[in-house]
Amino acid sequence: MLKKVFVSPDPGRTRLRFAARAVLGIGSAVVLCGLAGTSLVGAIVGGLAALLALFTVTDATVRGQAVTTALLPVAGVPVLTAAAALHDLPVVRDLTFLAVVGAGVYARRWGPRGHSLGVFAFMTFFIAQFLHATPDRLPEMYAAVLLSVATAAAVRFGLWCYERRRPAPTVPAPPAAGGFARITTRQAVQATAGAGFALVVGQMVSGDRWYWAVGATWWVFVNTTSRGETLVRGFRRVLGTVVGIGLGFLVAVPVAGAPVPTAVLAAACVFGIFYTAAVSYTWMMLCVTLLAELLYGLLGFLSPGLLALRVAETGVGALGAALAVLFVLPVTTHAVTDAWIQRALRCVHACTAEAAARLAGTEGADPAPRVAELEQLLGRVRMSVAPLVHPLSPMYGRRRRARRVLGLLDDCAREIRGLVAVAADPEASHDARLAAACWRVEAAVEALTGRDTAPSPGADQGGACHVRAGVPRAAEPALAHLHDLERALAELAAPLRSPSGSRLAGA
Repeated sequence: MLKKVFVSPDPGRTRLRFAARAVLGIGSAVVLCGLAGTSLVGAIVGGLAALLALFTVTDATVRGQAVTTALLPVAGVPVLTAAAALHDLPVVRDLTFLAVVGAGVYARRWGPRGHSLGVFAFMTFFIAQFLHATPDRLPEMYAAVLLSVATAAAVRFGLWCYERRRPAPTVPAPPAAGGFARITTRQAVQATAGAGFALVVGQMVSGDRWYWAVGATWWVFVNTTSRGETLVRGFRRVLGTVVGIGLGFLVAVPVAGAPVPTAVLAAACVFGIFYTAAVSYTWMMLCVTLLAELLYGLLGFLSPGLLALRVAETGVGALGAALAVLFVLPVTTHAVTDAWIQRALRCVHACTAEAAARLAGTEGADPAPRVAELEQLLGRVRMSVAPLVHPLSPMYGRRRRARRVLGLLDDCAREIRGLVAVAADPEASHDARLAAACWRVEAAVEALTGRDTAPSPGADQGGACHVRAGVPRAAEPALAHLHDLERALAELAAPLRSPSGSRLAGA
């Protein structure tokens, strides 16, 4: 697990910059809230609002990110008002919370902006429960939210806007459908049902901290699509929480809310959340859990009993999510996995074409954004295939094939990165053999994705799927990477299809 976090590729050091900028933005927001005269509660609200503004906004362009960030208070302030106003009306409050859950998940149908606004709205309601917000605290909380979102925006779009130098890639979502065939609609129903279970059982476990169970259900559904992904994420959430609780006994409990060490450890947790989010949900949850423990220490509520309760409520929430995805409008793992693999393969071809164009001297050809997109797509493939490669999976044959697919896709990504590095060399020259090799890559991708198109002029008969292992590596670096890419694509044909022809054996 350590190797996965610290050895995983980080093209352009994006994760490192993402995490470092988050520490700067959130720290600045908390300091400004303190200078503005807010209480400890206001500073916590501000810090969490800044965290969400920096973490959840993922639009493809800087302009889109700025618009979404500006809209966050529009989604959050009314929800915060409702949560505080309904503080003493538990039945109405609970029904409103479930409505926020359903609306927040359904909003994902409108892409990254809908997703960001849905998460911010949900978390605003959650934070109100976390801090036991009442109407008299609303003015201070409004000010903290607005000031912190503005501070996060100033850091993200002014002080440290690295996206301007390299546009954020757009990762396509699975194709939409209508009615209950639409994945976001099914997930909205699932999340609401799971949150309802978590709310009821969570209140039986604790009348004060029941919202932890609802929060666990919500976050299990974030960035998942199929039932397999959701089940694995639920397991990882519980695992990360348990390990984080254990670490909390060693770190958060002894610190006991002391301001300076708590601030330092909280900054380290924020860095960990942002740095690990893309590669390890378990590690991210460990950091989230430890951060929550530190905040409870500041508020004076931290105790071993509270930590044990956190584990119990997290288990209730994960169970609610599991029951919902298994029995309420389930979405199969196979369809989602197949869609993401096909997108990744097509991106491999797009990367190859851009790199070849760069080598040929085509003005404006830049494969770097495509490589970043490929990394994101491979992350989605890993998440989708995770149920199959999990050590507890009883389907040994499918697990072996899925691991083979992931390994070969990683080989493709490695060769693409090498090819792009060669293409970046201004002295690299175009070779006529590059065009033929790129055509073979195109033919191989089309064969693997089931697209029936004629091979491009100059392609070998049958494309890359018939490249033999004994073909020697080319001496020229770009051709060497292309030839190895061809081999990886050729070897992908077998594990991607079962004897009956279905990908990953209908996983």
